[in-house]
Amino acid sequence: MGKVNLAEKFALIDDHWNPRLVGTLDDYDIKLVKLEGEFVWHKHDVEDELFLVVNGRMSIDFRDLTVDLERGEFLVVQKGVEHRPRAERECEVMLLERKGVVNTGDAADSGLTRHTLDRI
Repeated sequence: MGKVNLAEKFALIDDHWNPRLVGTLDDYDIKLVKLEGEFVWHKHDVEDELFLVVNGRMSIDFRDLTVDLERGEFLVVQKGVEHRPRAERECEVMLLERKGVVNTGDAADSGLTRHTLDRI
């Protein structure tokens, strides 16, 4: 058991769209990821996911609207809702998802899919 310093952990990440595991909370993984550019359109049929902006700003596109998130804001994307995260500039995000959730959901054949996450 020990504290986690988010700035130190984000400093270990030098790529985008590649989540790293930093902790677990019961049946949930706590992940850190740096975003830049556009992700793929996807959905998770059985899991909600939480996006918390630690640094920077990002948007999450839905088919009928866009939600902009600033530092210190979060959004829960409900299961079954198609979405596309994006960030014009590098953005640091904490994710809270059930264990085993694949980052690209139903778009698992994209080149951005991560089935196994490194722990930092």
